[in-house]
Amino acid sequence: MQQPRDFSLYGAIDLGARQAAAQRRQQATRAASATSDQGGPSDDGGDAGEYVFDVTEQSFNQDVAMRSRNVPVIVDLWAEWCGPCKQLSPVLEKLALEANGAWVLAKIDVDANPRLAQAFQAQSIPMVVAIIGGQMVDAFLGAMPESQVRQWLDQILSVAEQLGLPPAGQPAAADAADAVASADPDDEDDLPPHLRAARDAIEAGEMDSAASLLEKALSEVPSDGFAKSMLAQVNVMRRVSGYDDVAAIARQAAERPDDPDVQGKLADLEVASGRAEDAFDRLLGVIKRTTGDDRNQARVHLIDLFEIFPPGDPAVKSARQRLASLLF
Repeated sequence: MQQPRDFSLYGAIDLGARQAAAQRRQQATRAASATSDQGGPSDDGGDAGEYVFDVTEQSFNQDVAMRSRNVPVIVDLWAEWCGPCKQLSPVLEKLALEANGAWVLAKIDVDANPRLAQAFQAQSIPMVVAIIGGQMVDAFLGAMPESQVRQWLDQILSVAEQLGLPPAGQPAAADAADAVASADPDDEDDLPPHLRAARDAIEAGEMDSAASLLEKALSEVPSDGFAKSMLAQVNVMRRVSGYDDVAAIARQAAERPDDPDVQGKLADLEVASGRAEDAFDRLLGVIKRTTGDDRNQARVHLIDLFEIFPPGDPAVKSARQRLASLLF
């Protein structure tokens, strides 16, 4: 994917010629003015406020940087005086509502938030930026037809999947994964009925049976966060049970720091012993030092380990952000 400076400026308006005067006018009235004239988010309630929202310099860290660790955030930089913005913003808002949480739209008025415009190096608007894992992964300038915007968003969601974020159409999976982490495995009221047989198999040490039950559950409901987290745990336990010589694995890992297979085995052992951050650091190091198939193998293994934990886990959030930096 290209960087923002390489995109076509078709339909974009130069900020340099107008921003100073516009800022003086708009900042004086921004607090009391509505955004409906430029196609901004409506105050109708419903899903609009959840998936389409205004961002300020004060709310940026929470609403964009932090939120992007769990879901792609598309940032729309606009201004009231910008004609092409009025064409593009309604398209983005429509697509955000259609996406139903697969991604969210954060709108930034560049006149009211000049420091954010500077942070994005926005020399022209409209400017649309994709943020994943706290990193800017792609952007475009100017008003594009809806069909082209859809194609661009498909690419962004593909990138999100590489980072292990919930795929399009499965916005509820992250919430379910958070729930399973807080559930008491000994309390039958906490665990969904269709997963109790898998839990019983785990407690009996029948990992293959547990895996089969969980795979069946996921084939029926692919977004089931409970089943995903349990299966990820079962798979680690199955792999670890086959590692006969732990000392040999540790020795091989020291000798072959870029070998994704042996580093993955040691990462499994670290997770099994409660050292998830060490495991994440290990695989991120492989991703940083390798390319091609080796790099992808380490990435996939890392994302598999993420599934064990709720998305809100601080170690997972940090590792996702670092992964985004390494990949993009």
